Amino acid sequence: MKILGISFSPREQGNTELLMDISLASAKRQGAETEMCRVADRTIHPCNACGNCFKTGECSIKDDMQEIYQKLLEADGIIFGTPVYFYNITAQGKAFIDRTLPLGMAGKGLANKVGGIIVVGGSLGLVDAIKDLYFYIVLRQMIPANFIAAYASNKGDVKKLEKCMKSAEALGVQMVKISEQKFEYPAEIKATHIGFGTHTW
Repeated sequence: MKILGISFSPREQGNTELLMDISLASAKRQGAETEMCRVADRTIHPCNACGNCFKTGECSIKDDMQEIYQKLLEADGIIFGTPVYFYNITAQGKAFIDRTLPLGMAGKGLANKVGGIIVVGGSLGLVDAIKDLYFYIVLRQMIPANFIAAYASNKGDVKKLEKCMKSAEALGVQMVKISEQKFEYPAEIKATHIGFGTHTW
């Protein structure tokens, strides 16, 4: 079993990654293989709306996202972590999410993988970030695990939040325990990038 952490934080070993480290270490103690991928350390260009993924199921942009696609597909559970800078996830996180559009094509989805969330903010914005990440998880037909929402500003502030640290440890356990259940959506409910709504075609 593999639990993958995806950090949207540009600040190395900031509060978001401190909590993610705890969650991943906890998952590892449960027997899982773990890895954290820092999006800020990778070259990830924004989606250019070329439409190639609709036609071929592949992204036409050749950068570090190609390697990350494979990591996502191989993982049993994925923890998404982000700080909040302006009422939502970081720019790095939004670029990442836009570039995962090909994972909704050609059956290469994230369906049935467990999804956890870590969000850290100094004030407002935590709820919007959590909402958007959970919407992503549900739309991808992932299995929602818990979320961690921490109010912290300065690097290392989360270490003062005892309940938050314990919650991060509990998230790691939860990721493994839920993954072990091997829940699967019925095959006839196909995961795509499009939810129900009004569309122009």
